[in-house]
Amino acid sequence: MAIEVVAQARKGQGRGASRRLRHSGKVPGILYGGKKPAVSIELDHNPLYHQLRNEKFHASVLTLALDGAKEQVLLRAVNMHPFKLQVQHVDFQRVSADEKIHIKVPLHFVNAEKSPAIKEQGGLITHVLSEIDVRCLPADLPEFIEVDLSEIAIGHSIHVRELPLPKGVELALGGNENPTVASAQIPKAAIAEEEEAAAAAAAAGVGIEGALAPAAEAVPAAADVPTVKQKAPDAAPAVEEKGGKGGKGEKADKGDRGDKK
Repeated sequence: MAIEVVAQARKGQGRGASRRLRHSGKVPGILYGGKKPAVSIELDHNPLYHQLRNEKFHASVLTLALDGAKEQVLLRAVNMHPFKLQVQHVDFQRVSADEKIHIKVPLHFVNAEKSPAIKEQGGLITHVLSEIDVRCLPADLPEFIEVDLSEIAIGHSIHVRELPLPKGVELALGGNENPTVASAQIPKAAIAEEEEAAAAAAAAGVGIEGALAPAAEAVPAAADVPTVKQKAPDAAPAVEEKGGKGGKGEKADKGDRGDKK
């Protein structure tokens, strides 16, 4: 079922008129393309804002009801306020049933949990693109293109030209252009942990080698040095002093005793 957008022709032109429209809850826009002249339009803000939140609204042929007449259109551009949840301007392009259109189609990624990268190798799959450019007739326009990740392994990628496209849809690429859609790799955190573990193991290995060094290279303890190589003890003078005092004392005593006799 086609999505319908309701609009009215806009009479006022310029920044001042557009500003007044926004203050009144309207959104200025333009409708162009086909064999008809461009028309300035206005739309109610809130219904349009909620439609813009629907992914399908951005990649579908829409029905624009303009003052009672209906036309097939594509949403071509949306300008949002820098920080408010407010639509500033929209562009719609008319489409013809017999003319191919060039449009961006969203990608839907499936079966990542079944891939060797995640199931067996503990890796991470990165989505590089979220949409791709295609050409097709309005009737062949897909709502999205599916990307099957069930076969991707660590170190491998999926490229745009590998994607299976619906019938009547072709890629809008030039030359040898073939951008990456998704890639599988080991998370940086896991790599950092492995590097830290390797560094710790290397440091531990050095310590073990040091501990297992030959005994001959070790510095001997003081107690293990032979006695003949040791310095003479400092207590020797004290012995001589004691001995000297003892000898002199005995002679002095004998002399004293002789005098007394």
